Amino acid sequence: MDSAYASEYRRLHEQHWWWRSREETVLSLLRELNPGRSDERLLDIGCGDGLMFDELANFGTVEGVEIDASIVSPKNLWRDAIHVAPFDQTFQPGKTYDTILMLDVLEHLPDPDAALRHAMRLLAPRGRLIITVPAFRCLWTTHDDLNHHFTRYTRRSFRQLAHGVARIQQDRYLFHWLFLAKLLVRAKEALFKTTPRPPRVPPRWLNRLLYRVTRCELRWLRWLNLPLGGSYLAVVEPALHTSQNTTTVIMDVAIPATTIPTTRSANCP
Repeated sequence: MDSAYASEYRRLHEQHWWWRSREETVLSLLRELNPGRSDERLLDIGCGDGLMFDELANFGTVEGVEIDASIVSPKNLWRDAIHVAPFDQTFQPGKTYDTILMLDVLEHLPDPDAALRHAMRLLAPRGRLIITVPAFRCLWTTHDDLNHHFTRYTRRSFRQLAHGVARIQQDRYLFHWLFLAKLLVRAKEALFKTTPRPPRVPPRWLNRLLYRVTRCELRWLRWLNLPLGGSYLAVVEPALHTSQNTTTVIMDVAIPATTIPTTRSANCP
């Protein structure tokens, strides 16, 4: 993560309308999936400084994985619950989890299919993985460059990635109004040379307005299943192959790299 961005990340998470809306969307989803439960084992991959742990702890025991040691504070009360390590085959916690979160993580990884398969192995029976990713490569801006993204996803490209590895329980696009806004930003950047800059918390009145607009959209337009948005959300479980007497979890199917295009010049479908 860019150092200037990293230094502001906690403030952005706690105050910025986009981060607040994403967190509340995920927490609302967890309440739907786990009504009344407070005994789950949760793993937050790419957890930063444990920024969601206070809320996630309401659902059970929470741990996290964060590769960037510079953003994990040694004074954090949750420090002992954070594994500072890459999320790859070397991460072997010796346990499984009921819920795993990968919130805007896959787009940072050069081998997302390996990460997805590894996450599937760490799920307990009937466990689930909640994923969010930026959507549509035609919305690529300098923000993606600043964040070292490899790609942005669509419903189709994520389903290709998950094929044979994970079964999608539900999925949808988020932040519908951002689709047009990001297109305008991309057009502006195509006309004028732009230096990537970390996001900032907007003025209070604008931040509050965008938060309310987004929360209303996420609440009332969710059931329309609109085909466009700035982000994509999926809830997945390990793919199952059922025979007459046994059920086998398939988690090692190779996904060709060509199924996840990484060019920023691709058009929206």
